[in-house]
Amino acid sequence: MKKNNELNQPKVQNLVIIGSGPAGFTAAIYAARAKLRPLLITGFEKGGIPGGQLMTTTHVENYPGFPDGVLGPELMDLMKAQAIRWGTELIEADAERVNLGIQPFEVEAEKKLIKTNSLIIATGASANRLNLPGENLLWSKGISACAICDGATPQLRGEELAVVGGGDSACEEAVYLTKFGSHVHLIVRSKKLRASGSMADRVLANSQISIHWNSEVIKAEGDDWLTSINVLDRETSKTNQLKIKGLFYAIGHTPNTDLFKEQLDLAESEYIKTALGRPETSVEGVFAAGDVSDSEWRQGITAAGSGCKAALAAERWLTAKNLAVIIESNQLEPERAKMPLKIETTTEKNYSANSLWQKGNYPLRRLYHESNRPILVIYTSPECGPCHVLKPQLRRILEDFKGEVQGVEIDIEADTQIARQALIKGTPTVQLFLNKELKKEWRGVKQRSEFKDFINNIIETKTR
Repeated sequence: MKKNNELNQPKVQNLVIIGSGPAGFTAAIYAARAKLRPLLITGFEKGGIPGGQLMTTTHVENYPGFPDGVLGPELMDLMKAQAIRWGTELIEADAERVNLGIQPFEVEAEKKLIKTNSLIIATGASANRLNLPGENLLWSKGISACAICDGATPQLRGEELAVVGGGDSACEEAVYLTKFGSHVHLIVRSKKLRASGSMADRVLANSQISIHWNSEVIKAEGDDWLTSINVLDRETSKTNQLKIKGLFYAIGHTPNTDLFKEQLDLAESEYIKTALGRPETSVEGVFAAGDVSDSEWRQGITAAGSGCKAALAAERWLTAKNLAVIIESNQLEPERAKMPLKIETTTEKNYSANSLWQKGNYPLRRLYHESNRPILVIYTSPECGPCHVLKPQLRRILEDFKGEVQGVEIDIEADTQIARQALIKGTPTVQLFLNKELKKEWRGVKQRSEFKDFINNIIETKTR
């Protein structure tokens, strides 16, 4: 076992972790505390968003240690902060290529080649689609796989909505949507709910939710926005039309294993094969954790537990092979964890014409009419996980431009009218204004470079 000072990093990483859900961050915490200084590639657009599926969950009520529940994005913020505190290095990008046929292994991210002696795969799973007639046309125009992200969209307020699925996620989303819609239809293929007893009870007791048993959606209709769906009764073969404005899928997931096909042994369902209860894969030195290798349990707590096992197994393997390089820190005790900055709504009293980031309709109106700088406006909702991911990225962009660009956050639940006027169809949405003119709109989480390149062009054009 070799030792290095933290300022003298080895050219080959001890351990790279791909994925940033409960499995990835737990693995990082254990490996970092073992002084392996792991490198964690969070993922960004492929296979979901950083933080995994808990980023699209509202209240997590079954994770130990939170007796009153915790918001999914908040739980992932805590895990991320803990991993960083102990020395995990993050690359906030997608892993684009891996080569498991050589040692050390190779991973490519942000167009950089990373070499590592061991690898933990914690890439999770992605939400499935129904592939209905009309689905592609109406995706993000009333059809979504994330009620938490898009449920507060102005077009859905006071309208009838529908959720497809019968598990915990479907039931949770149906209850969540009653905050915004006039009524929610839960469409279930079988004769019973697969959700936990407590979650099923909430749905059955909610008068705003109607359950359509033995039913499936066979078509979505609409032009610029979803207007109705056709629902087949599987027992009678009759088709009914439901006039709704929002359709949300909660029908399971597919493991994110595209990077590893033909390099690792996969099950027929494309989950990574591991020995029962263990993290080792078919390639020595490569370990799997979380939903990417778990087709049965798929819970946050089981993912975290498997991340722990993967990190311990990786540490033991590195030590046995005499590959571990211990990174000694100059500090006995790391600094306290840094949590994401929370911005309060800006009012006339605390408004600043030169502030980089403000929140609410007041600064938006002032800057829109008075500023001669580009203005980034991000439309969010409080429980939107992708918004949680994107906001710090946008703040970093504003800091990079050193005052040349300003930002305003609009909570579409608090400022519904503004969101409606801006034709916002889901969160996060980012709009770039200059001199009262909309220059560009982005939907969803994008790489920082995409925003920065466009803003640079705007600034260069402005100064000519």
